Amino acid sequence: MIKVLFVCHGNICRSPMAQFVFQHLVDQAGLTACFHISSAATSTEEIGNPIHHGTMGIFRKYSIPCSGHHAVQMKKTDYEKYDWLIGMDQANIRNMNRICGGDPNNKIYKLTAFAGSSKDVADPWYTGDFEVTYRDVLAGCQGLLEEIRNRCGMF
Repeated sequence: MIKVLFVCHGNICRSPMAQFVFQHLVDQAGLTACFHISSAATSTEEIGNPIHHGTMGIFRKYSIPCSGHHAVQMKKTDYEKYDWLIGMDQANIRNMNRICGGDPNNKIYKLTAFAGSSKDVADPWYTGDFEVTYRDVLAGCQGLLEEIRNRCGMF
């Protein structure tokens, strides 16, 4: 089983968007049984809160199933639990490294790297533009799935 953790600041906008978009792609590829996918926050600000209504709007618009999510904080033990730890922006990456005590096994990545970009996934909490965030998340998730499939021989 391949374990993927998506991480953003609060775990109510970008990381649950990535979690459920990636899950949807995995399900469509017939690989559901091969993956465990989750998301977490680097901060404590939103712990226990549900997905932001703007992200829920994206899920409705694109018919992406989601259920049962409430924000949780990333823990140091997540580094050993997950194979892939995917941050949404450079601040997330810094905080993920701090929480995990570094990245000795090269498991921490920025999502946009899988779409051939070095830019950050914009935080729609501040921009209000959930559509732009969705496009970046989708491109990153598609690239991540392709990368995992190539590395693991899933064709």
